[in-house]
Amino acid sequence: MGILNVTPDSFSDGGRFNERDAALRQAERMLADGAAIIDVGGESTRPGAAPVTEQEELDRVVPIVEALARELGALVSVDTSTAAVIRDSAAVGAGLINDVRSLQRPGALAAAAATDLPVCLMHMQGEPGTMQDDPRYEDVTAEVVAFLEARVKECERAGILRERLLVDPGFGFAKTVAHNLTLMQQMNALQSLALPVLIGVSRKSLFGRVLGREVDERLPGSLAAAVMCVERGARIVRAHDVKETVDAVRFAHAVREAGKESQ
Repeated sequence: MGILNVTPDSFSDGGRFNERDAALRQAERMLADGAAIIDVGGESTRPGAAPVTEQEELDRVVPIVEALARELGALVSVDTSTAAVIRDSAAVGAGLINDVRSLQRPGALAAAAATDLPVCLMHMQGEPGTMQDDPRYEDVTAEVVAFLEARVKECERAGILRERLLVDPGFGFAKTVAHNLTLMQQMNALQSLALPVLIGVSRKSLFGRVLGREVDERLPGSLAAAVMCVERGARIVRAHDVKETVDAVRFAHAVREAGKESQ
């Protein structure tokens, strides 16, 4: 899953792909590099990010989704929590809803159910603006799994079939370095949900804190984390650096599948 932020303030690539032509060219590059999905986001979810109005998000996201689907034939994921953006993106060709708030904003659950699209539910405590102020867990992995299972059940009650759901443990969202490392180490626990797992670790501050690297120096750490997550069951990896991540994930997958045909 290639990341396409159409925002002015995302932590890694804010402002680079706001214009339609720049967004299309970046999506073309990511598809050529091996991305299977393009994830379009119009609201920054970095800690301390400014809130975005519904209309601002619609104006940023919907035209790009439509262009990607129509002109490139891309499978487009929409990184949104907003009901109107869910509805309007689905109407112009989106193929997946990717919500960091797990459809908890007013109207989002009903909007997602009405689209019949697959939905990725992510774990997060609180809101992006304050999520890193003081995150606390007794058992981070158990609490993440319990939260996701509860949201899955809520989706099922709203009419979203379980087979249309994916889950994301939410690395970097309301989690300290220790929480992130423990959760990554114990990622196999998410298999109890029996749902595809999506992970996003690309260029995150975790690598800055553990390795002392700035945003543009975090590719090696991001690749190591992506491989470890694939080894622990991740099925979709969300990344900025698509070509490098595809190579790393393909090799990890090859190792995992080695010898299975002869068994």
